[in-house]
Amino acid sequence: RMSTWKPIQNELSKRVKFKSTKTVELIHTDVCGPIKPKSLGKSNYFLLFIDDFSRKTWVYFLKEKSEVFEIFKKFKAHVEKESGLVIKTMRSDSGGEFTSKEFLKYCEDNGIRRQLTVPRSPQQNGVAERKNRTILEMARSMLKSKRLPKELWAEAVACAVYLLNRSPTKSVSGKTPQEAWSGRKPGVSHLRVFGSIAHAHVPDEKRNKLDDKSEKYIFIGYDNNSKGYKLYNPDTKKTIISRNIVFDEEGEWDWNSNEEDYNFFPHFEEDKPEPTREEPPSEEPTTPPTSPTSSQIEESSSERTPRFRSIQELYEVTENQENLTLFCLFAECEPMDFQEAIEKKTWRNAMDEEIKSIQKNDTWELTSLPNGHKAIGVKWVYKAKKNSKGEVERYKARLVAKGYSQRAGIDYDEIFAPVARLETVRLIISLAAQNKWKIHQMDVKSAFLNGDLEEEVYIEQPQGYIVKGEEDKVLRLKKVLYGLKQAPRAWNTRIDKYFKEKDFIKCPYEHALYIKIQKEDILIACLYVDDLIFTGNNPSMFEEFKKEMTKEFEMTDIGLMSYYLGIEVKQEDNGIFITQEGYAKEVLKKFKMDDSNPVCTPMECGIKLSKKEEGEGVDPTNL
Repeated sequence: RMSTWKPIQNELSKRVKFKSTKTVELIHTDVCGPIKPKSLGKSNYFLLFIDDFSRKTWVYFLKEKSEVFEIFKKFKAHVEKESGLVIKTMRSDSGGEFTSKEFLKYCEDNGIRRQLTVPRSPQQNGVAERKNRTILEMARSMLKSKRLPKELWAEAVACAVYLLNRSPTKSVSGKTPQEAWSGRKPGVSHLRVFGSIAHAHVPDEKRNKLDDKSEKYIFIGYDNNSKGYKLYNPDTKKTIISRNIVFDEEGEWDWNSNEEDYNFFPHFEEDKPEPTREEPPSEEPTTPPTSPTSSQIEESSSERTPRFRSIQELYEVTENQENLTLFCLFAECEPMDFQEAIEKKTWRNAMDEEIKSIQKNDTWELTSLPNGHKAIGVKWVYKAKKNSKGEVERYKARLVAKGYSQRAGIDYDEIFAPVARLETVRLIISLAAQNKWKIHQMDVKSAFLNGDLEEEVYIEQPQGYIVKGEEDKVLRLKKVLYGLKQAPRAWNTRIDKYFKEKDFIKCPYEHALYIKIQKEDILIACLYVDDLIFTGNNPSMFEEFKKEMTKEFEMTDIGLMSYYLGIEVKQEDNGIFITQEGYAKEVLKKFKMDDSNPVCTPMECGIKLSKKEEGEGVDPTNL
């Protein structure tokens, strides 16, 4: 018989796994408990829901298993309202709480397909079972690390699920469950260590002059209905929500007892699901304290003390990840370091172009490091330049000095450099439109490399371009390099000197605006770091200006200005039109409003109108 059974079992295990393509298409669920002792909210069970597509998890705390059906109806209304879709399939075990007559009839009436596991086959509900184990390990670690009593297990589970919903998972490539569910990347700056000491501010109206301004609590999680932290005071047994808090994340609550007196994680027994479909005894369900946070907990085979990893170990694990897109912070398409960039030809060509530009400009010379000097490190920075439509136009690699290691008064003096204000740019566009002038645009290649360096600065040889046989030598800078503190100032000094030599007059109120007048002709130039726009009434002055600039600096002639500082410019015969269509679409997409219907707003909302007495009368019926 065994020889007959094994092939069938193996064949069933090889069935293709289903992966949903939309949210709430498939929901995994499970109940865990009873857990002893009861939580602060007198709960004994967890009810877990997991969305298969986003892997976002919800957890509800129950007193009795008979409450499962009522909680599911609330959960269904919540997620369907939030997602705009309906639940199609639900996968669970064959426990009586999921197979009652009223539950099955409700699912049938709402078109929800049920997928039930066979007895003693928890692997068929593997998503929920594995999530249980993950939550269990996290909750145990959090309770153990801060020496918290077992009554806080519910808060530890809720906090663990909150963190998992905002952590990368292999099941969702490049996103966290929360982002896959809502479409918005969650913030992590507010996260704090569970169980740490929190000093909550006491409002003035609730204390006397000599009373303490803060009260000591334990941080036990995040509130789901407000932007606040959940705090618990073991002395008063009081739980509050507050946001005016000072955290001591390394501190612990003084329980005035030995560690042996506490069982740091509760003992519980998992009810084995019976393969029966009989309806359990009907009891009036009591409304449980719920927490729409996420997940659940399962039985543990041992009570081992977890080993805490050091920060260095966590960094090493992060660096060894094969798929960096699993991390939220690595969402950009640019390489993170030289080793990643050298693998692609486009970035290799960009680095070669940067080195050629530096060598052509005679920026440095190879030499030995003198005594008393320290070489500044350099690194490669990569950027994919995009147009107004978001399309990549070119790949840019920049060699940048680690200017943070420079010392004021030794490696640099002044660092400030003026740039044109956006009001000035709009004024130039308005002036050109009024006089029907054309606005041209040019870009200075490696602008900062043109700045003259007055200080004596040495840098290390760039990675990938170290001279063979001269590995121990350094580079002495003749001109400024990107990343140096004085780079903007040196470039501005150089370009300012050039404009003055060419008979340009600098505006005394806008130091990035220059004007050149020849008899009745005028040329206006506006500079924003290395982006230059210019206009005037004589096109011949444009061509002469372009030739002189190209002769002095390495320039890129972009032609008529079309995209400048995030502003899209359309120059036509009947005027100049500026928009920020690309930016507006990006904002709409960020807040999931790109498919919304447009609404015309002909005038400012809420404006108060008054009658103009000296004006001509009009017939209001025409309006």
